[in-house]
Amino acid sequence: MDSPKIVVEGLCKVFGNNPAAAVDLLARGATKDEIFAKTGQIVGVHNVSFDVQKGEIFVLMGLSGSGKSTLIRLINRLVEPTAGKVIIDGRDIAALRRSELTSLRRTDMSMVFQSFALMPQRTVLSNAAFGLEVGGMSRKQREKRALDMLEQVGLAAFAHKLPAELSGGMQQRVGLARALAVNPSLMIMDEAFSALDPLKRKEMQNVLLELQRNQRRTIMFVSHDLEEALRIGNRIAIMEGGCVVQIGTPQEIISNPADDYVRAFFEGIDTSRYLTAADLMQTNGVPLLRNLDASTVAATLNGSADYAFVLDAERRIRGFVTRDAIGNASPSLRKIECISRGTPLDQLVPRVCANATALPVVDDEDRYCGSVDRAIVLKVLTRNRGSHV
Repeated sequence: MDSPKIVVEGLCKVFGNNPAAAVDLLARGATKDEIFAKTGQIVGVHNVSFDVQKGEIFVLMGLSGSGKSTLIRLINRLVEPTAGKVIIDGRDIAALRRSELTSLRRTDMSMVFQSFALMPQRTVLSNAAFGLEVGGMSRKQREKRALDMLEQVGLAAFAHKLPAELSGGMQQRVGLARALAVNPSLMIMDEAFSALDPLKRKEMQNVLLELQRNQRRTIMFVSHDLEEALRIGNRIAIMEGGCVVQIGTPQEIISNPADDYVRAFFEGIDTSRYLTAADLMQTNGVPLLRNLDASTVAATLNGSADYAFVLDAERRIRGFVTRDAIGNASPSLRKIECISRGTPLDQLVPRVCANATALPVVDDEDRYCGSVDRAIVLKVLTRNRGSHV
C-alpha cells in the first residue's frame, strides 16, 4: 500500500497568550469550556491524529465550533500549531521555510472556500487562470489550461462573462476550476458548497464526484452536513470540542456510531440511501469454483449450497452452476449479472430482487469481491428504515 498523502500526529492548537497552561490542563483531562473559564485560552484543536490516503475524499465534519476549520488551516499552515506534526508527502509542513510553503500552496495544494472569492472585474477565464498567472505561466498557456478546466466543470461557454453574470452554483464551479487549474495533488475544500441551495449543492457534489472518478486527487472536505459527508466521503472524521471522536467509512459510522454526539447527526436521515454494494456484500456467502470438473462441482454443492460462482484464473466471473449439475459429466455454466462495488442501494434493490440467486459484486477490473442477496438487502432496509419499509 502507498504511504499516506497526509499524516497528522498529536496536533494541537490553543489560541491565546498562554497556550502552555491550556496544554497542561488538557493533559489533566480538563474540557475546552473549563480551560476557557480558568485561563481565557481557547482550545481550537486537541491531540488530533489521523492519516489521509492518496486519492481519497476525506471529510471533516462537526457542528460549528468543533474545530474542523481550524484543523484544515493547521494542515496548510495558515495557522501555526501549538504542538504536533503535519506531514504531507513525507515533508513536515511546520519545518518548511516560508518560500517552500508558498511554492507548495501555489503548485500542489489548492483551496476552495464557502465564499466564492472571485475577482468581480475579471472574466471567468481570467479568474480560473489566476493561480497560474501568480505562478508565472505565460498568458497563452494559462488560458488554455484554465479553459480546459472550465470545460471539465461545464462552463467553457461562459469563459468571457463576468462573475456577476453567473448564478451562485456557476460561480462556485469557477472557484473549483481555478483550484484544479494548477493541477494540485491535494485539494482542501472548506464548506465549499454550503452557501448553495440544496439543488445546486447536490449538483456540485455530482461535479466533484465525476471529476474524482477521472482524476483521483486527494481531497480534504470540511462539512457540517452529514448527508453531504455520507454522499461524497470515502472516510469521515467527526469532530467535537476540538477532538476527533470517530473516523471511519460511511458504513462504519452508520453501523457503529461512537457515541450519542455522532448518533445525533443521523436523526431524520435515511442512512440506507448512502450504502453501496461494497458496504452490503458478503465475502463468503456463495461457494466459489475455479473449474467445472464434475467431481469438484459435486464436492462443492453436496452440502447446503444450491449454487456456486465459477471464476477464472484472474478471479473474474465466468458464470454459475447449480445443484442440478451434480452427476453431469460436463456441468453447464449459466450466465449471471455482475454488480459494481459502488452501485448505490436504490439501484441495487431492483436488480437483486429480480434474481433468485445472489449477485456477484466486482471491482473496477471486474474481479470478484463478494455477493449480495435478497436477505441482505431486506435486513438493511428493515434496520435503517424501520416502520417506513
